[in-house]
Amino acid sequence: MRVYLGSDHAGFELRQQLVEHVRSLGHEAIDCGAATCDPEDDYPAPCILAAHRTVADPGSLGVVVGGSGNGEQIAANKVDGIRAALVWNDDTARLARQHNDANVISIGARQHPVADAQRFVQLFLDTPFSGESRHQRRIDQLAEYERTGAIAGHPTS
Repeated sequence: MRVYLGSDHAGFELRQQLVEHVRSLGHEAIDCGAATCDPEDDYPAPCILAAHRTVADPGSLGVVVGGSGNGEQIAANKVDGIRAALVWNDDTARLARQHNDANVISIGARQHPVADAQRFVQLFLDTPFSGESRHQRRIDQLAEYERTGAIAGHPTS
């Protein structure tokens, strides 16, 4: 599987370690930058690039990394077709895939030791979407809202 990884300066070192970890798991890791560790850089561009490449490559997944992971998740979620989840423990890593069919996870480099972040990525990559109808229904509702600005039978404003 191809895994696209992007980060800003705050996630730079962890992203590099995650690229190697993804490769050690037998996956193809595509580094979407940032290319250098510049403390003045911004997270949107590399996170949006990783998200664009993920959605354009069916069957791939993405990982975005920053200081907290919050902004990086928001940036990735601006890309049509992305379901990015902020991951902070083993359960959220598994549930992002199992219940939400997330195709990108976001990790806060300043929030977790490297070993934990590596484990979160491995759990995310190893966990399939459950396909349960209740989860698919919810994903379909989100997709409907993205397309139409409404969810049939439900007020959204």
